[in-house]
Amino acid sequence: MINVIIEREQTYIKSFTLTGHAGSGPAGHDLVCAAVSAISFGSVNAVFSLCEIDLDIDQAGDEGGYLKVTIPEYLDDQLLEKVSLLFEGMVISLQTVERDYGQYVSISEK
Repeated sequence: MINVIIEREQTYIKSFTLTGHAGSGPAGHDLVCAAVSAISFGSVNAVFSLCEIDLDIDQAGDEGGYLKVTIPEYLDDQLLEKVSLLFEGMVISLQTVERDYGQYVSISEK
């Protein structure tokens, strides 16, 4: 199962962590894993491109199954709001996957 943990400070997303593997299909053909990966990496790339900031990214090696992204502390309120809005879009997309494939994806918030 893929576990997604969203950490917030006030109303803003400050970090998110993805752990585990969906296991919904054979390696290389796991559609749930592909969806979660595309959504999360697409969102990270959107923040890089649209907000021009460096995120703190911790990612597992070749085995995969771990990604932690933390928004830096130094952002002003306007940029923090923009970054958080992009990651809120990610959460909504992940919730759609969870709704349809809840046996493979679980989202929680801290």
